[in-house]
Amino acid sequence: MYNIIAGSILISLLHAVIPNHWLPILAIGRKEGWDFAETSRVTLLAGMAHVISTVIIGILLGLIGKELSVHIEHYTRIIAPSILILMGLYFIRQHYTHHHFHLHTKEIKKKTKPSIILALVVAMFLSPCLEIEAYFLLAGSKSWWILAGVAAMYSVISIAGMLIWIRIAYKGLLKLNWHKWEHNAGIITGLILISTGIISFFIS
Repeated sequence: MYNIIAGSILISLLHAVIPNHWLPILAIGRKEGWDFAETSRVTLLAGMAHVISTVIIGILLGLIGKELSVHIEHYTRIIAPSILILMGLYFIRQHYTHHHFHLHTKEIKKKTKPSIILALVVAMFLSPCLEIEAYFLLAGSKSWWILAGVAAMYSVISIAGMLIWIRIAYKGLLKLNWHKWEHNAGIITGLILISTGIISFFIS
């Protein structure tokens, strides 16, 4: 149980700081002349859309995990941790690609403000966070309150993190190589998933 919660928190924290979740919003906001308050409101809307689609998929996976744990004897102890490890290996292998949300600023030229915001919200809704979904699957096999806890933690951490980073970046308080950070996020994600899977083998 604790490994699921800890892994979910780590993935959620990492997910919150991945720049391709909020950096395009910041870039578009500056291009369109939005002030900090407007940029934050759009970030909140886009973040909520992203979280909602991720949680919907996560709950469905949690239901599947619950059914599997009932009908497959070794699911919780062997299959679920194996899924975490396989997903971790996948993200490490794919770390050099840019998965997740991308919206190029060239695509929003000559569009109205409402259409720009709608495009951002829809794009975020259609790009759910795949990294956290394995934890929903595993949490569903444990209990409803763990599943709800993962959903709540992921939602709060992701949205709060996006808003915090928007503020930091908007104010120019921190200069980082965002491309390098995003590039290495897949490796970090993969290692967290693999570690959680290995731990789950021994404490399930």
